[in-house]
Amino acid sequence: MSDGPSVDAARARQERQPSDYAGAIYGSLLAASVVAGTGPGKEPPDPRELIVLLLATGVVFWLSHVYAHLVGERSTDALMSLTEFRVAARRDWPIVQAAVPPAAAVGIGVLLGLSDAGAAWLALAVAVGSQMGWALYVAARAGATRGRMVATGFINLVLGLMIVALKAALTH
Repeated sequence: MSDGPSVDAARARQERQPSDYAGAIYGSLLAASVVAGTGPGKEPPDPRELIVLLLATGVVFWLSHVYAHLVGERSTDALMSLTEFRVAARRDWPIVQAAVPPAAAVGIGVLLGLSDAGAAWLALAVAVGSQMGWALYVAARAGATRGRMVATGFINLVLGLMIVALKAALTH
């Protein structure tokens, strides 16, 4: 049953909203942090465990973001609609998607004969590269000037290198 024409139109607009590209940048940073966080021990992470950890962390943070958006956007005590949940879930889905390339890199690294540590470093490089790629894509899509593109790339490179430095410090 319809809540009225204006509510139906608002729901249709919400359902057409694009994904949140900030979620892809955040998810890539999250994936890089997960890989870096597996380094404190003397032994590199088991590739299967790292893949599961990357994907599970992406899903848990995605659910957390969906929940936070839904609770944060509530202006009344009304129950959340399925449409609201779907919109929030779709908007934040890039957080999960960002975990897939580094997880795939771990598997590919193993198939290529890399050591467990090598596969983890490959995943970290893919996560940082993805984070930079998404940030540059968003800036370009927004019509950023060349200077702003350089600044965006530099800022994201520094963020990524901070995570790489953390990984290197924790594994040595």
